Amino acid sequence: MKIALVQQHATPDRSDNIRRGLAAVDEAAGRGASVVAFAELTFEPFHPQRPAIGNPASLAETVPGPTTEAFSERARRHGLVIVLNVYERDGLRAFDCSPVIDADGRLLGRTRMIHITDYACFHEQGYYTPGDTGAPVYDTAHGRIGVAICYDRHYPEYMRALAIAAADLVVVPQAGAVGEWPEGLYEAELQVAAFQNGYYTALCNRVGQEECLTFGGESFVCAPNGRVIARAAAAQDAILYADVDLSTTAASHARRLFLRDRRPDLYAEWIQPPSVVRR
Repeated sequence: MKIALVQQHATPDRSDNIRRGLAAVDEAAGRGASVVAFAELTFEPFHPQRPAIGNPASLAETVPGPTTEAFSERARRHGLVIVLNVYERDGLRAFDCSPVIDADGRLLGRTRMIHITDYACFHEQGYYTPGDTGAPVYDTAHGRIGVAICYDRHYPEYMRALAIAAADLVVVPQAGAVGEWPEGLYEAELQVAAFQNGYYTALCNRVGQEECLTFGGESFVCAPNGRVIARAAAAQDAILYADVDLSTTAASHARRLFLRDRRPDLYAEWIQPPSVVRR
């Protein structure tokens, strides 16, 4: 099976961003892709670069809504699965949200980012409500797919939850900036996650210079043995293709050994706040 990760720059012209995204789906379908995924907030500027003022939820959209409807039509037309990422408004709340659309155009559900950070140029706590959807795995026409939105991938508990729910592919929509991390660190992080949990990881990054960040691209895919099997170029729009065989996850070390030999009966006790030992 072929997956496609769309790394594209965003401009203030949201309709043009969506138009280019739809064209990328058409191109990926023509290249035989079965799953197409997008980076974090692909279709708009990265709002958290500046502290939130007023009502930032006014920048958000509903799910379902016009964006999911447009991509649902493309999914149905081409018979492929699409993993989006949008700024979602739900009543008075707003979320960093990844809708997952099946190959028949149905919206299977949404994953909302759970862990929300806040530091220079990533003022996310002013924009996002912590997610309330848990760590769902979607049984799509082209495999069992989970989503770890950007910051959530740093939490081993979240990545393990997707494995316990039997994900074969974990898509990671990211907004990763140039110089934000030591070279190779994020790649190594998802190599380890793939190996420890027995699934493919596919990180799709933003690209392009914006207000105070330059997003780096370099999307990549890791196999369940921890090896990087595909990598996109830096600093340019691209569609990264990778051939994956989701049937191989059952034979991974994690599925045969690590998950089998877990001791969850002990872990709950270990993660309680430590007691203070006084002399």
